[in-house]
Amino acid sequence: MPRLFIHAINVHQGGGAVLLCDLLRAIPPDVEAIVHVDARMQVPVDLPDHVYVEYVAATLCARFGAERRLAGMAGPDDRILCFGNLPPLFRLRGKAIVFLQNRYLVDVGASLGALPLKSRLRLWLERAWLRRCRHNASQYVVQTPSMQRLTENRLGLPVICAPFVPASDCGEASAGTEQQFDFLYVASGEPHKNHAALLDAWGLLADDGLFPSLALTLSPQAAPELCERIAQEVASRGLHVQNLGILPYDQLRALYGMSGALIYPSGFESFGLPLIEARQAGLPVLAPELDYVRDITDPDETFDPRSPLSIARAVKRHRQWGASIFVPGGAGVLLSHVLERNVQ
Repeated sequence: MPRLFIHAINVHQGGGAVLLCDLLRAIPPDVEAIVHVDARMQVPVDLPDHVYVEYVAATLCARFGAERRLAGMAGPDDRILCFGNLPPLFRLRGKAIVFLQNRYLVDVGASLGALPLKSRLRLWLERAWLRRCRHNASQYVVQTPSMQRLTENRLGLPVICAPFVPASDCGEASAGTEQQFDFLYVASGEPHKNHAALLDAWGLLADDGLFPSLALTLSPQAAPELCERIAQEVASRGLHVQNLGILPYDQLRALYGMSGALIYPSGFESFGLPLIEARQAGLPVLAPELDYVRDITDPDETFDPRSPLSIARAVKRHRQWGASIFVPGGAGVLLSHVLERNVQ
């Protein structure tokens, strides 16, 4: 019986971690699985006995050692799922499949300039790794048509589109839950998640005397400057914005049931799992008019993610708060200002 290796040494948080946990639970009982994971990853405690987990420290030396061990362990009949976006560093005797989730690695139009230096260096290294070692895998799998096109253009190889979501997500949130927030944005604090524009939009709404409540899920440790700005905006302008921090997955699922709608201003995504989670919870979705959104859902309202005003207007439309109607006058309106005359 061939063994299954799951190589996920650079996955430990966010949607990737959620999908990895569900994948581990879905391993058939007749398949022996050896799983290499990031030491920071919280692996489910209820894994069956035929799934063996090896933790790898988040250092270059430890990850290189894990690549060497994988090359030595995998036999010709084994299957290797590289779940962390990158192909094996070395040629393997078994069949290697790469599950690619990081759009930064294949989207040449995605600028790295707004990212911290450490993140830019890591992505430059991973882009080079992906290009140089792409033939060490026999197959690449992504989750949306947009990612399929980007990956095929970047690698020059055929790519399979095979989306999946956690099995536990396949039902609506429990009915009757009391709503605590008008809007919810489930996202980490990377620049492309676009929290700055969202906060600016909430400021524009406040200028109009509108104060919808908004729940965020940011880590104060990972995004300290953003969290500080949120606190300042709340204190100085009275915005109804609350950062709940990173939540365990069961609490996050419950949060959808306590929210009126999902607002998702991210500039780009490889998948956008919260969009699916919101739909499964029966929530309206406000999202950018971008390909990654239309890949998986038809939003109730759309906006330009680069424009806080566009975001604010989408919120107004959703809440039916109305908008000023533009009614142009005749040429006399302009002349009245030029000639300083009153025109009725």
